[in-house]
Amino acid sequence: MIIVAGEALMDVFDAGATPTGQALDARIGGSPYNVALGLARLGQPVAFCGAVARGFLGERLMRSITDEGIDTRCVQRVDAPCSVCFVGLDAAGVPRYDFVGDRGADRQLSPAVLDTLPSQVQAVHVGSYAMVVEPVGGTQRALVDACAARGALVAYDPNVRLVVEPDLDRWRAVLDAMLPRTTLLKISDEDLHALYPGRSEAELAQAWLARGVRLFVVTRGGEGATAYTATQRVEVPSARVTVVDTVGAGDTFQAALLTGLAERGLLSPQGLTDLDAPTIDALLRFAATAAGITCSRRGADLPRRSELPAA
Repeated sequence: MIIVAGEALMDVFDAGATPTGQALDARIGGSPYNVALGLARLGQPVAFCGAVARGFLGERLMRSITDEGIDTRCVQRVDAPCSVCFVGLDAAGVPRYDFVGDRGADRQLSPAVLDTLPSQVQAVHVGSYAMVVEPVGGTQRALVDACAARGALVAYDPNVRLVVEPDLDRWRAVLDAMLPRTTLLKISDEDLHALYPGRSEAELAQAWLARGVRLFVVTRGGEGATAYTATQRVEVPSARVTVVDTVGAGDTFQAALLTGLAERGLLSPQGLTDLDAPTIDALLRFAATAAGITCSRRGADLPRRSELPAA
């Protein structure tokens, strides 16, 4: 079982002007939810760990979670509003966000969730703003420690959202605290440059691998991705697709990367230690292909296993 912890919310897209205002198109989203969705669609047993509102939007989120076959044992239902992220797209399909959710349900995950964890946890994925706002951030870091104590792989994607938490020092502090806990660290080049302007990617890779990370992956959108281990550096191009928008592309990449590891029997801390260059290349290309499919569709509509080549 893979545990994915964090926010599930509504992404609200601009659907154009109306005679009396503006039409909006609400779609289920949230970076961690997207990763859980991607894993489920790629055939991996996955549980979503997060707090979900009780209102009509929360009910829609829960229906999606169950319809997609995602395990709900680690979901807490709370009396708080569902967070909403307004998404505007530029001419290239790149999203820009505006967030409403300071009192949102997704921030209310309590430590009691640790008592609901399955007995066998292969991996845990965390990331995005739920790691840097409280009280959910503290609960998720305790979750990471609990899963790591059971031998689970820890995957982390900072997925910086300054519209939610504008203090870059806060994001850097959480990343620094996570480095010795993290086995697989994935980050976009945009987030990397925002957090550490002037620092080279290779320099950061060397420093973070020395802190305990075993696989470090940098994604560059249309420019591909690069992975680092203690002994390897592997770079692959992005998939060639007609981009509709890039919402959920990074989450798709992460879900596919975890899936590729699982299908090869490598979803463990030791599995990442033993990776060779051809295997890393295959994993990155699989993840890039999956992300390309998402980019070719509106919103975070992640691919199913049948849409991708065999491992």
